[in-house]
Amino acid sequence: MSILDKQAMKQAVCQRVDELQPVIYEIADYLHAHPELGTEETLSAAFLRNLLQEQGCMVEDIVADVFPTAFHGLYGEGPFQMGFLAEYDALPGIGHGCGHNIIAAMSVGAALAFGRTVPDQATVHIYGCPAEETAGSKVYMTDAGVFDGLQATLIIHPSDETAIGGTSYATHPLRFTFIGKEAHVADPVYHGINALDALVDFYGKLRALQRTFTKPYILGLMIAEGGTAPNIIPGKAVLRATIRALDADYLSEVMLPQIKQLARETAQQWGAEVEMVHYEAFCKNMVNDVRMDDYFAENFTALGEKFIRKPDDYASGSTDVGNVSQAIRTSQPEICIGTGIAAHTPDFAAAAGSEFARQQALVGAKAMAMTAVDVLWENK
Repeated sequence: MSILDKQAMKQAVCQRVDELQPVIYEIADYLHAHPELGTEETLSAAFLRNLLQEQGCMVEDIVADVFPTAFHGLYGEGPFQMGFLAEYDALPGIGHGCGHNIIAAMSVGAALAFGRTVPDQATVHIYGCPAEETAGSKVYMTDAGVFDGLQATLIIHPSDETAIGGTSYATHPLRFTFIGKEAHVADPVYHGINALDALVDFYGKLRALQRTFTKPYILGLMIAEGGTAPNIIPGKAVLRATIRALDADYLSEVMLPQIKQLARETAQQWGAEVEMVHYEAFCKNMVNDVRMDDYFAENFTALGEKFIRKPDDYASGSTDVGNVSQAIRTSQPEICIGTGIAAHTPDFAAAAGSEFARQQALVGAKAMAMTAVDVLWENK
């Protein structure tokens, strides 16, 4: 086969995306109009499953005991195994302020276009991945081996600019609950054990400890509970922390053990106890595949989509796609759906429901399908 065959295949997948425009638009519009929080995406998941079945895909449950709104769609019977990741959870109060309705539209559109073009050469896997914003289903799915056997996975995230490369912060949020003993502040005999004092002491010591960390990190702290009344010595105080680093190993092997040890030592000094719970999954840092990033650059250029290349160490958030990328070859570019907007805001949610976002979903689906063709051709 020649390069002309490869280019013809790319033209074919783009034509397929154009033919799927009503489907892609329908996904973007339906999900935007029915925003659901992570693990509660019953309407969204049912809609996507039914749509995929109507489009000729076999759809099955995966990890249903933990994430009932997850699913796995299959199309084609070829030896090449290509994965596309769909997200569809929304944010409290503002709906699709992260544009996951557009992610699902692009991933499904690209998967169907690619699968219909090479049904004898590839098996396409479409993964419905719930709760990216909270429970991080892809963490569990990766650990469970759901993505094992794939040659690669693809996903594009909406943004205020089209960009390739970069990374994400590894993150493992932690809740500290200091337990003391309540007492009345005026009791001359029994003074209790002030859990809030222990927590505040820990807070200050943690701010000092963080200055010893030698790799890029983020530490965000919030006192969530500090007592019930000013005349009562608090018997319970709660601090929530988002703890992030550009290196998952540094986070898990250096930062978290030191932070936990400091909490235990501080509680002991005050005669209190401390309970520590990771209230969200351990999302690892994103490792974008360099070769696939180059494919996206070529394909965005061919589609007339202007983009920037981000440095390898640039990160502005966290995602459970990072776990997938550390197990399976993965690339997650960003695509512009509006300018002057920031994710997790009402303005971004409005942009995710705009006509421009729908048009950009077509561009993104084409770029993904073309990149899948590039990966397919690596071994030809």
